[in-house]
Amino acid sequence: MTQIRDIMTKEVETCSLNDNVYEVAVKMKEEDVGVIPIVNNDKLVGVLTDRDIVLRCIAEKNPPSSKVEEIMSSHLVTVTPDTTTQEAAGIMAKEQIRRLPVVENGRLVGIVALADFAVRDLTDNQAKVALSEISEPDENQAYH
Repeated sequence: MTQIRDIMTKEVETCSLNDNVYEVAVKMKEEDVGVIPIVNNDKLVGVLTDRDIVLRCIAEKNPPSSKVEEIMSSHLVTVTPDTTTQEAAGIMAKEQIRRLPVVENGRLVGIVALADFAVRDLTDNQAKVALSEISEPDENQAYH
């Protein structure tokens, strides 16, 4: 069975709690990504998504200089490199999220996105099942 370590992105750009929302948005643009993990003392403490910026910063009329900590999603759902792709797809479906940070001993070692399942051509329809469940609306989503 395929493990997350086989499909995850290992080189992940991060920001710290010292960064502001504008700095994270610039990094998102430069890296062409929709999520930036937030680390503090090498430990994953949150993620900031493009959706977080829209809903918690812009829509609430907070300035771009707002602290990352005020805007980021701190309710983290993570997996380890040893998690099977089937387990990860199930977690993504249950939590209705499209990206999962991969951590080992609290340290970020990668990230897996729903697209990684499709790109790797997993044959048991894991991505299809996860996407169909993630696409169902839920008002209590942690992050996307």
